[in-house]
Amino acid sequence: MAIDLSDYEKGEKFDGDYDKALESVQERLARVQVAHIIHGRRSVVMFEGWDAAGKGGIIQRLTAKWDPRHFEVWPISAPTEEEKARHFLWRFWKRLPGQGEIGVFDRSWYGRVLVERVENFATEKQWRRAYDEINEFEAQQKEDGTPIIKLFLHITQDTQDERLKERLLHPWKRWKTGREDFRNRSRRPEYLTAMHEMFEHTDTRWAPWHVIDGNNKKAARIAALNLIAEKLEKAVPMKPPPPPPELVAIARTAFGVDFEME
Repeated sequence: MAIDLSDYEKGEKFDGDYDKALESVQERLARVQVAHIIHGRRSVVMFEGWDAAGKGGIIQRLTAKWDPRHFEVWPISAPTEEEKARHFLWRFWKRLPGQGEIGVFDRSWYGRVLVERVENFATEKQWRRAYDEINEFEAQQKEDGTPIIKLFLHITQDTQDERLKERLLHPWKRWKTGREDFRNRSRRPEYLTAMHEMFEHTDTRWAPWHVIDGNNKKAARIAALNLIAEKLEKAVPMKPPPPPPELVAIARTAFGVDFEME
C-alpha cells in the first residue's frame, strides 16, 4: 500500500513503563551489535524526517550501549565543493560500514530528492534520475550483504512549531535551530509533495520505508528502536559461536579450574 503521512499523526502517548521499555530494547540492540562484530556482518540504519522530528534523540538512545569502536554516526549536511564535483552518491559510498560495523546516517542520499529538489540545488533531470540511482545503490548494498533500515520521522506542523519554539527559548538547545529550519518550514507543501513521490518511487522490496509517528517523543523512540532491533535481528545471526578450543584450554590453565563456557 502507498505510504500516506497523514496516517502517522496521532501522537499517542507511550502506554507502559518508558524507562523499562527503553532499557529492554537497548539490551536487544547491544546484542545486535555484538552479533555484527563476532559474525563480521555490516548494516546501515538511516534516518530521514522533518526538522525537530526527534532523529537525534533516537540516535542517541540507539547507540547508548554500543561499543564506539564498531559503529559510526554520519550527520549529513550540505556537500562540500569536492563532493559537488562528483556523483551525489560518492560521499555515501565512502561512509558505508566495514566488516563488523553498523553505519548510522542522520539524513542521507535522499537529500537529492528532498531538499535538493525543493530548494533547486539539483536540476529536475538530476533528481528524477536519482530515484533509479538510489534504488540500484540500495539493491547493491543488500546483495553485497549490507541491509539498509530506512526510517522516516513524521510530525505535524503544530508539533514542529512547538519544538522549534522550545529550542529557541532554551539557551543550551538554541544551537540546533538555524535559518534553514524556517526556510524548510515555509515550503512544507512542496516538501510533502517531494516526500510522497520519494515513497512512491523508493519504497522497495529490498529497502522498504518505515514511517514513525514522531508527535510523541517517548512513543516514537520506543517504536523506532524496537523496529530497528527487529529488522537487524533478522539480518544477522543472533546465535553466538562456540568458544575456540584453544581459548578454553588457555583459560583453564590460567584459572586453574575446569569449567565450561556456553
